[in-house]
Amino acid sequence: MKILFLFSITIACGVFGNIISNANPLPYQAIFNFGDSTSDTGNSAFDHVQMDKNSPYGSTYFKHPSGRLCNGRLIIDFIAEAYGLPFLPPYKNITQSQDDIKKGVNFAYAGSTALDFKYFDRSGVRPLATENSLNVQFGWFKKIKPSLCKSKEECDSFFKQSLFLVGEIGGNDVFSHISKTVTELREIVPLIVESITNTTSALIEEGAVELAVPGNFPIGCNAGLLSAVNSKKKEDYDEFGCLISYNTFTEYFNEQLKSSIETLKHKYPQAKIVYFDYYNDAKRLYQAPEQYGFTSDKVEFLKACCGGGGTYNVNEKFCGSPGTTVCSDPTKQINWDGAHFTEAAHRQIAKGLVEGPFANPSLKPAPFKIA
Repeated sequence: MKILFLFSITIACGVFGNIISNANPLPYQAIFNFGDSTSDTGNSAFDHVQMDKNSPYGSTYFKHPSGRLCNGRLIIDFIAEAYGLPFLPPYKNITQSQDDIKKGVNFAYAGSTALDFKYFDRSGVRPLATENSLNVQFGWFKKIKPSLCKSKEECDSFFKQSLFLVGEIGGNDVFSHISKTVTELREIVPLIVESITNTTSALIEEGAVELAVPGNFPIGCNAGLLSAVNSKKKEDYDEFGCLISYNTFTEYFNEQLKSSIETLKHKYPQAKIVYFDYYNDAKRLYQAPEQYGFTSDKVEFLKACCGGGGTYNVNEKFCGSPGTTVCSDPTKQINWDGAHFTEAAHRQIAKGLVEGPFANPSLKPAPFKIA
């Protein structure tokens, strides 16, 4: 089903002031990002040309499709801007002469899973959107590492001044098993967490010192999932219209991930491992949408801005295809296309991470405000 393919590319899309002088170095020299469509800035689009120039993707900010499954900037874009760095170039699109890789590279790939392809192949779970799992992305990092630094000393110095983001990832693993009950879904959580933990550990072994590991979003509020489950039981929903059982599952997932991060902190006391609380950062938008500039209309605020109709404006038609429409003002909507957030939501989530209180411990102070 097309709608499940949309889910397989995950639950996932200002003006900055106070220009920094050369006398004041940036907090981070570079950012390296791993994940899925929540933070893919063009890797999947490089391999699969999916959108023509008239597609609504990218229309709010870039004015054309930008390789992002959003109407504009992603959380990672806002983070990069806040720290005075350029948008991260996608790994697939870099050239040998590209100097920008010294300021960061994005390895995230839409549809990626934390678990490797062999797991899905062995377990007989439905085919994946991509085989570019988290481990494959780590392999890309290893491949490009000689272009970033030449010796252990040089790499240690460079990576000490860099920020590594390991995720968000794991949402596609969950949606690959969406036919299971919420209780059954818990069985794969240890495997997903182990994969994220192993990659975080491997990056530390490669010289990473500051790493951020995001939890998962409140998937029970996601327009795509709400449309797919389509429960008729009032007791299945909380006061904001979100599915209670799926948000409870996400809380369980995040608790397991946080516990694993604490173990890593003891193993690697020299590293600073930051937990990004995507769950509560995003959930506040649903709990008080008008406070963050979104529509407070109880019928409209859970809907996707771009879609083909239905209760949540999500059906088998992919955003931008014939028969779909785009809302008049995407800045008023939290959800973009059923699976992903709008740029406006990404801005608010990024503010919560960079300015607090949803990064624990806090990142280095950002020289630019997210307006």
